[in-house]
Amino acid sequence: MIAVDWGTSSLRVFRLAGDGRIIDSRHSDNGVLAAAGRFEQVLVEQIDGWDDALIVMTGMVGSRQGWHEVPYVDCPAGLDEIAAGMQRLQSHRLQGRDIWITPGLSARRSGDLHDLMRGEETQVCGLLEDLPPGEHYLCLAGTHSKHVRVADGRITALSTLMTGEMYEVLCQHSILGRLMQPGPHHEAVFKKGVDLAAAGNDLLADLFAVRTQGVLGYVNAAWLQSYLSGILIGHELNVIPAGTRSVHLVASSSLQLPYRTALARRGFNVVVHAESCAARGLHALAARRGLAGVAAT
Repeated sequence: MIAVDWGTSSLRVFRLAGDGRIIDSRHSDNGVLAAAGRFEQVLVEQIDGWDDALIVMTGMVGSRQGWHEVPYVDCPAGLDEIAAGMQRLQSHRLQGRDIWITPGLSARRSGDLHDLMRGEETQVCGLLEDLPPGEHYLCLAGTHSKHVRVADGRITALSTLMTGEMYEVLCQHSILGRLMQPGPHHEAVFKKGVDLAAAGNDLLADLFAVRTQGVLGYVNAAWLQSYLSGILIGHELNVIPAGTRSVHLVASSSLQLPYRTALARRGFNVVVHAESCAARGLHALAARRGLAGVAAT
């Protein structure tokens, strides 16, 4: 089986054994935005030499801007509901392959407000078999971080925090970025930002502290990015419900350290999971759907 995690800015493909073990993997920057209008060609090139009959894809490839739009499934939802929402895709250049795309998830916040995720739910599916019965809290860090609640194997609620995108916008297109100079991550300054966010002030007020601390010389210009990162991640963590003790973290190698640091500083027990849990999730969904060549889990 070939598992495809196709996001907005990146494409990751995994070749899996029948039991879900990762045999091989490849990565490229041909995300949905870069591959627009040529999805078939990009996938053919990415899996060149892999002759597996089954291909299962997740992420923005199933969005309105992707290859084929697959409707959202309402929460609460577990493997059964998500697998039932998968749709088959026809491909001229991949004739003879059995190609599927998974749905995203929709959760009601309040009134007519909803939250959405597409791709991250597959990462959660890859963790479900490792989570004991009961309630669990997950943080999937990224450009748009997802905070997910799981109860007895089902996703019951989710929220989206635009932490990563806000960081990029403020660094590149705001007055805050004009003070910044390139520099390595500074853990002590990062923690100061996390602590400021925990004080209960408004985010918009805390953001201007990046400028004041830089102008007045309290924070070196090369460390202002770390300070801003701490403030934004710290405010993201403010949404975690009181009484939560453990947080399951899924993050890339570049985000794992700051998120682990921030969560630990807030007193949470942090359980770290690899991003490859998306491949496990696709295998679990394929097995639940009963697709050929996939061993039941």
